[in-house]
Amino acid sequence: MATRTQNRTSSRSSSPSRSSSTSSRRSDSGRSNGGSQREDSAFSWGGNNTGALVGAALAGAALGFAANFGRKFLMQGMSGLSGDWDEVLATEHDMTMAIFDKMLATDASQTFKRKMLLTKLIHALDKHAHEEEMVVYPALREANEAHDADLLEGEHGYIKTFIYELQQMGTDAPNWLEKVREFRALVQKHAHMEEEQVFPRFKERMSEEQNAKITSLVNRDGFWMA
Repeated sequence: MATRTQNRTSSRSSSPSRSSSTSSRRSDSGRSNGGSQREDSAFSWGGNNTGALVGAALAGAALGFAANFGRKFLMQGMSGLSGDWDEVLATEHDMTMAIFDKMLATDASQTFKRKMLLTKLIHALDKHAHEEEMVVYPALREANEAHDADLLEGEHGYIKTFIYELQQMGTDAPNWLEKVREFRALVQKHAHMEEEQVFPRFKERMSEEQNAKITSLVNRDGFWMA
């Protein structure tokens, strides 16, 4: 018959086996958790997939930012390559007239195309007006040409009125083409005054340095508005 001491001794002698098994399980668990911890790096931000999602979002934002700058360079480059500031603005006049002509070539069934062309026209006119109102007209006033600057800037107000009226009209309205035709005539008259009278007289009195500065400012503002 085994004594209690023998039983305790027997129990102690068998415990290393259980301890070894427990340690093995803990070790395996530790290795498993360790692997998980290594996967959840500081860049994972709380989850195995979160880091990848954040990285993809940042990459997408960077690509969008770069694409937007590329678009701006392209759009401003189309007019900026024309030369001096007055030639840049004249090129933009021609581009605007081309949009008007496309609008006038539509019929009442092409409502979507008319909407797209109107949106394109508004953007072109906004960009062009910003360049003139923020750079050219203030420079005209500094050169004692305030009368012409005020007259031309006042006409921009009527241009905005036409934009407002066209936005309120349905693109299938019977008098839509008539309104576009009146609008085109106003813009053409405005552009002719600038190109044939005001700008040549203003540029003639400029130094090369002044001309370069105005050109740079027009291209800068045109870039940000593109």
